Amino acid sequence: MSKIRVMIAEDDSLLRNTLGELLQLDSELALVSTVPNGEQAVAEAHILKPDVILMDIEMPRLNGIEATRRIREKLPEIQVVILTKYGDDEKVFAAIKAGALGYLLKDAGLEEIRRAVIAAKAGEGVLSPILVSKVLSEFNRLTQVATRNRELFAELSRREVEVLELLATGMKNSLIADKLCLSEKTVKTHVGSILRKLHVNDRTEAALVAQEHGIRAQ
Repeated sequence: MSKIRVMIAEDDSLLRNTLGELLQLDSELALVSTVPNGEQAVAEAHILKPDVILMDIEMPRLNGIEATRRIREKLPEIQVVILTKYGDDEKVFAAIKAGALGYLLKDAGLEEIRRAVIAAKAGEGVLSPILVSKVLSEFNRLTQVATRNRELFAELSRREVEVLELLATGMKNSLIADKLCLSEKTVKTHVGSILRKLHVNDRTEAALVAQEHGIRAQ
């Protein structure tokens, strides 16, 4: 069976070198590269095409989240396991959205890292136990927000949503009309309907509600 080809992207040279030396001792893993920043991680991923990348979040020149996003967009066959420090919850969630599959704390033991790499190669996600409850709580929160959004905007027609998206950017009715190929009178009617349905007093309040709920022009 061929070895799992691993790249390490970590700006801490001591951790990078130590982790690299430890992984080289594993009979199932093959270390193909170690890099100190996200920019190099992206470049070498295209050349070496490792199976799994152990990716730090905080790195110079290009952080691990953006590096993960770029790699996964162009090379979806490469799996990324994020190395994070305790307390980086929001960054971990950003990494999830960027396409990372595993999430480990930097003080994880070698066996835990090894299992995460093997699981990632098989397309299975691994999450450091200490992060599980936090990630579940965040996803529950996002689910609740999504439910409230659906309820809040359920009464709006598709055209009203389009108007609201542009209204939220600060556009005046005349510009919205030009953008959507509508008459200014029609836009004004839509705006009035939006205010009534969202139970707000003016377009500024409507824009704030839209922004708070992530409604924005594509």
